[in-house]
Amino acid sequence: EDEIIDLQVPEKYYLMVPRLSYFPLVTDKVRKHFVKFIHPEKHESEMWLEYNGIALKWHYPIGVLFDLNNNSDIQLPWNIIVHFDKFPEDELLHCTSRDTVESHFLACLKEADVLKHKTQIVTNMQKKDHTQLWLGLQNDKFDQFWAVNRKLMELGSEDSFKYIPFRCYYKDEHMIQRLIRPVTDNGDRKNSPRHVKRIVSR
Repeated sequence: EDEIIDLQVPEKYYLMVPRLSYFPLVTDKVRKHFVKFIHPEKHESEMWLEYNGIALKWHYPIGVLFDLNNNSDIQLPWNIIVHFDKFPEDELLHCTSRDTVESHFLACLKEADVLKHKTQIVTNMQKKDHTQLWLGLQNDKFDQFWAVNRKLMELGSEDSFKYIPFRCYYKDEHMIQRLIRPVTDNGDRKNSPRHVKRIVSR
């Protein structure tokens, strides 16, 4: 509220957003709604989001952020505060455009691909495949996304993936990554939920 210069308090703005998306992809209308209530000098400032005193990391998927910051008793809608001032440099990465989000997404995808396959499928894809994959995510078009993403889920000539990409986020802002083989040394498939639970509880 201390950023508002208009006598009129802005109304709340509601959005229904995909859990797999990222906030910079879905908040253009939010910015347009609130920016007219702040000082003109701040109109080009980088917008950032806060919940319950915690700056929300834009490079985490929305669903991950929601799960990290809420318990089973949470009441919807999720009430988030929008800021245009005092960007928390020590807590958040800067995100100047959607291209930044796309670069981050593709980097994560390539990392997961290297773990899953001995060959680098994402690296060998054509530019149009990268674009289709990204637009499918950006526009919440599952069929468009899956048409390319299914290639990353195929085993090829192998009986299983090399490793299962695994990343576990914690509320205290750290995360863990582990190499998880999908099969035992004897070739038997592992019980993934049980194996993940064992890793997380360490």
